[in-house]
Formats: sequence, structure tokens, C-alpha cells
Amino acid sequence: MTATKPAAAPEPGPTSEPAAATKPAASKSGPATAPDPATKPAATAPDVPRSALADTVLDRLTTVYPAAGNPFRAQEMVAYMKGAAPFLGVRTPERRALSRTVLEGLPRPDEADCTAVALRCFALPEREYHYFAVDYLRRHVKRCSSGFLPVARHLVTTDSWWDTVDHLAAHVVGGLVAADPALAARMDEWIEDEDLWVARTAILHQLRFKESTDADRLFAYCLRRAADTDFFLRKAIGWGLREYGKTAPAEVRAFVAAHGGALSPLSVREALKHLGEPGTMGT
Repeated sequence: MTATKPAAAPEPGPTSEPAAATKPAASKSGPATAPDPATKPAATAPDVPRSALADTVLDRLTTVYPAAGNPFRAQEMVAYMKGAAPFLGVRTPERRALSRTVLEGLPRPDEADCTAVALRCFALPEREYHYFAVDYLRRHVKRCSSGFLPVARHLVTTDSWWDTVDHLAAHVVGGLVAADPALAARMDEWIEDEDLWVARTAILHQLRFKESTDADRLFAYCLRRAADTDFFLRKAIGWGLREYGKTAPAEVRAFVAAHGGALSPLSVREALKHLGEPGTMGT
């Protein structure tokens, strides 16, 4: 299947703030510790647009979230997430209630607002801010154009772990591709990426497509990364197949029957988990 390559993201224009002016304020509480981010390769963040809405959101957010933090709970959350990022220690139900308070009375964002909120949240160290950004984008992804894809990629590669990447893949990147199928050509590039989280996103971006799934592309991606030994890629292959199996069980069974020898046992087990067949065809 050949897709037209989408237009590149717009170049930063006069609405972009200087880097020094867009760096969000530091968190107002001491986070639980996580591994030194300096050990990870530095990535250049996209420019952050000016956004009065983002100014208000970040000001409210960095006031109410730290006030609700719990240092002891934060340590538990860091441990559970294998040190992917520090935490404030705000449980999900409370965090979502606080988020509703933060957004109360605010207008719906445009793409520049979404970009500014997401990038500024991900520039803060604590994971709760990243969760807020992901939830915000899930809610407003339809207000973003195909030009938002580079921003989504930056988020995928920032403090990467399954807790943010999988939601970005299925709801944000997937939403962008669904709205502009030409972006599938970018997914063909992402599946080749050496960053496992970018490749995982390519596999999972069709997770919610159901009957609109490009099965040939999904199967090709699974085979392309089948030899990878990384747990998260093998799990993504199985998950992507399992989810599509809810829509097209015969196609998934046939694919696994034909290619089970190339797939890992984990991928096969995950793919066939709800299809009533034993996952014994992998090697």
C-alpha cells in the first residue's frame, strides 16, 4: 500500500516564544527521586508557541498538583514505574478531579494551545504533569492537524515508558493518522526507528481502528520487528494482533498460523489470548 507523504510540519514562525521564555517554572514541591535524566540522550524539543491558555493551565496545575502530593506515595509510584520519572504522589482519581478544577471555565484549545500545554507539561519532571498532558491531548486531538505529529513524537521519546507511550500511540498518534491517512507513510518510517518506543508506537497506532485497520500494514510491522528481542516490542506485536483479532479473528489466526515460527512465544500468546487457541506456535 502506497501513501502520499504528508506535508512537513510548519516552520516556527513569529508566534513561537524564545526558549528562555517558554521554559515552565520548576515544580513547587520536591519530587521522589528517579534515575538521573542526564544519562539519557538529549533530544531537541520543538518550539513552544505562545499561548495565554497554556499560561493559565500551567499556573493552576503547578499550584494544585504539588499541594496534593504525598512523598511516601511518590516513592511507591517511582518504584512501580521502575524509575521512569519522579512523581509528586497524587493518585489517579484525585489527579483527575484536580485536572477538572484546573480546566474549569477555560475555553477549548486550538493546536497551538495543545502544543504549548503538552510540551510545557512534559518539560516538568514529575510524571503527573505528563499524565495531564496525555489526557488533555486525548480529549482535544481532533483539534490538531497532521503538523502535530513531530510534537507527538517528541512526547513519545521523552522519559519514555509504557504508561505514557501507549496512550499517545493509540489515542494521539492514532487519532492523527485516522484523520489524515497520508501520515501512514510516517508510520512506515517509525517502524524502522532504532528507538523502541517509536517503533512500538507505529505498531500500536491502529489499536482503536477496528474495521478501519490496515491489516497489511499491521502484519508487515509485526513481521518487520518480529526478530527483536525487546520485551516491549514483542508485547506490542501481540497486543496489536490481539486487538485486531476482536474485529477479524480469522485473519489473525491465519497470520499467526503462517508466521508463528517467526514470532516470539510472547507475541503468539498475546495474539491468541482471546481467540480460544493455545499459544504454542511461536519459537
